[in-house]
Amino acid sequence: MAIASITDFREAARRRLPDLFFQYIDGGSYDEATLKRNVADFSGITLRQRVMRDVSNLSTQIELLGRTWSMPVGLGPIGFTGMFAHRGEVQAARAALAAGAPFCLSTLSICDVEEVTQKSGAPIWFQLYMIRDRAFMSDLIDRLKIQKCPVLVFTVDLPVTGARYRDMRNGVSAPPSLPVMLSRAWQGVSHPAWLWDVRLTGGPLVFGNLTAAVKSRALGKFSTWIAENFDPTVTWKDIAWVRERWNGPIVIKGILDPDDAREALAAGADGIVVSNHGGRQLDGALSTIAALPRVVEAVEGRAPVLLDGGIRSGLDVLRALALGAQACLLGRAWAFALAAQGEAGVTQALSIIRAELAVAMALTGCTDVRQAGRDLLA
Repeated sequence: MAIASITDFREAARRRLPDLFFQYIDGGSYDEATLKRNVADFSGITLRQRVMRDVSNLSTQIELLGRTWSMPVGLGPIGFTGMFAHRGEVQAARAALAAGAPFCLSTLSICDVEEVTQKSGAPIWFQLYMIRDRAFMSDLIDRLKIQKCPVLVFTVDLPVTGARYRDMRNGVSAPPSLPVMLSRAWQGVSHPAWLWDVRLTGGPLVFGNLTAAVKSRALGKFSTWIAENFDPTVTWKDIAWVRERWNGPIVIKGILDPDDAREALAAGADGIVVSNHGGRQLDGALSTIAALPRVVEAVEGRAPVLLDGGIRSGLDVLRALALGAQACLLGRAWAFALAAQGEAGVTQALSIIRAELAVAMALTGCTDVRQAGRDLLA
């Protein structure tokens, strides 16, 4: 099947991956109402089609957090992606940086920050969770400094793990048992291309950034480890602890409420990501695109506002820019592409998004993404 859209990558990923890993990417929390709204609410945003404008010269370039990027799109942090393709985080980082887009590595990545930085050939953003062991946290931040990571993305919407029924049913968060182990084994051998690429030649399949902290590396202990090691006592005061150890930009990820946006700025945030963790935390919460306008209003231009959740096309990117976002972070969109075709898939996904964005700009008469605003909305 020829790949024409991000939806096509989803289907290709479904065919290639063992079911438990596809469901891990694809699923949300509870009944997945927010997960569905993240995508569906974009379709309710109507753009003005404009004609007879000179759109022969379009610019998708932006300035964001100290750098110029080729388009207002980056790869957001996703844990576990080294289980989707051979050293998956490395492949995705190479694709993003070659396309002139930022790549953000998850704390819960398979490849550690040293491997991704060295093999991609450029510094990367890093997404940080607060872990109970502050000494380990301090050491991790020191590692990020050594690797010259330019931006720290601090995730604040996971004090506890959402109720993710698909992960429970498919064994990602299930305690190890004979039926679970047999199911995993069968899913592996019944997907030989994935088995060879990831399990047999994919190197150490552990949480690379956390090898000094994680006591159990078993897949079934994933949610258990998060519950034991992530810190639910974190408040805005803890941003000061991070700031004492990090002198670069800190972007707060996981904001849906305008009051929280104001508190993030008061705590010293240099940027905000409007995010609901891909619909994987509080089901029934606002979609990110629905939450975006009030957050933008609360920020009042004092810091860049990014958005993740539900982006499936370049048209969605333009809709988000029209509502005030400076850039968007892809999540599932790049995970599906990586799972389907590795680095080449991520490269193609970014190319698709860029081309779709350019078409949407031309048809709305917008020649520069930096000028996209509410005048594009019908």
